[in-house]
Amino acid sequence: MAKEAALLLVRFGRRYAAAVRLATLVPIVAIAVFRAPPEHLAATASVAGVAAAWTCGYAWWLRAGHGTAPVALDVAVLLGLSASVLWTGAIEDTNTGWLRLLTVFACVTYQWHTSPLAGGLAAVVAGGGAAALVAMADAGPSVIRGLVWAVPAAALSRAAWVLLRRAADRADRMAAEAARVRREAEVAAAVRAEEREFANALHDTAATTLLMVGTGQVRSDAGWLAPQARRDLDRLRSDSGRAPRRADLVDLLRSELDAAQLSVEFDAPERLELPFGTARAIADAAGEAVTNVRRHAGTTRAALRLSPGAGTWRLDIADQGRGFSPSDVPDTRRGLRESVRGRMSRIGGTATITSAEGAGTLVRLEWPEADD
Repeated sequence: MAKEAALLLVRFGRRYAAAVRLATLVPIVAIAVFRAPPEHLAATASVAGVAAAWTCGYAWWLRAGHGTAPVALDVAVLLGLSASVLWTGAIEDTNTGWLRLLTVFACVTYQWHTSPLAGGLAAVVAGGGAAALVAMADAGPSVIRGLVWAVPAAALSRAAWVLLRRAADRADRMAAEAARVRREAEVAAAVRAEEREFANALHDTAATTLLMVGTGQVRSDAGWLAPQARRDLDRLRSDSGRAPRRADLVDLLRSELDAAQLSVEFDAPERLELPFGTARAIADAAGEAVTNVRRHAGTTRAALRLSPGAGTWRLDIADQGRGFSPSDVPDTRRGLRESVRGRMSRIGGTATITSAEGAGTLVRLEWPEADD
C-alpha cells in the first residue's frame, strides 16, 4: 500500500505522544502535591487535579481524534496552569518544577502529531507564555530558563521526527518500487508461461502431426489425418480462450486417447474433477506420452491406469514396445522435458520415466490430491 510506512508513523506518533503524557502525569502530580506546604496544599492539589483530568482527556483525543483545535486548547490550559503560580504560592514555595515538566513534555510531544508550523507555534506560545507568566510572579532566572527550554527541546524533537518521517517516506518509495518490479516480473512470468504453453501445445499437436507426415511415418492420405488436423487447430484455438474453473480429467484423457490412433486399455474412475489448469496439464502430459508410444515404441498398444494413492493421484502410461534409455535423450528434445516433466512440475506434480531397450516404457505422472 502506498504511504503505508508514513501512515503507520503518524499513528505511532499520536499513540506515543498520548503514552508519554500519561506516563509522566503521575510523577508530575506527585511532585506538585508533595512539595506544597500545608497552607497551599488545597490550591495546589486543585490545580494539579485540573492538569490530570485535562491530560487524560487530551491523551484520549490523541488516540481517537483528528485536527489541531485540541492542541490550541491544550496550550491554553497549560498557560492557565502556569498562571496559577500567582495564587498558589508556587514561586515562594519553589514548587514550579512540576509545571516545567508538564510544559516541556507537552511541547516535545506536539511535534509528533502536528504539522511543523502548528507544532512550532504551540511550543513557542506554551513555553514562552509560561515563562512570561512566572516572570510576572517574580520567579527567579532558573525557573524562567527552565520554561524557556521547552522551545529548543521542541525544536530538537521536531528535527528527530523529520528524520523519522523521511526514513518512512524512503521506505514507502522502496516498497512502491519493489511492488512495481514484482508486478512487472509477474507479468513477464505470465507472458513467458503463456508462450511456453502455446509452444508445448503447438509441439504436441500440429507440429507432431506434420512431422509424422513429413518423415513418412503416416501416409498423407491416411483417413484419420484430416480429423486429427482439425482437432489440432481446435486445440490451438481453445487455448487462447477463457478456461472453465474445473474440468473432468477422465473426460480429457478420453479425448486424448480418441486421437491417439492406438489400441489403449484405459482403467480409471468414472469421473475425477480437478481445477482446469491442473486437469489440462495432466491430460496434455499424458497425451504427449501416448503420442511418443505411437511415434517411437514400435507398438500399437498401450495401457493407461488412473488410481489414487496416499494423498496423491497416479496416472501410469505403459507400453511393451522397444523401449529406450532415458539418459540418452538430449536436453534439446522438448517432448519429455517440457511437454511431460515441465507440465507436471508447474502443477506441483512429478513425471517419472522408466524404460530400457527391449523392455517397454512406463511413464508415471503423480500429483497431490486437491484440497477443494
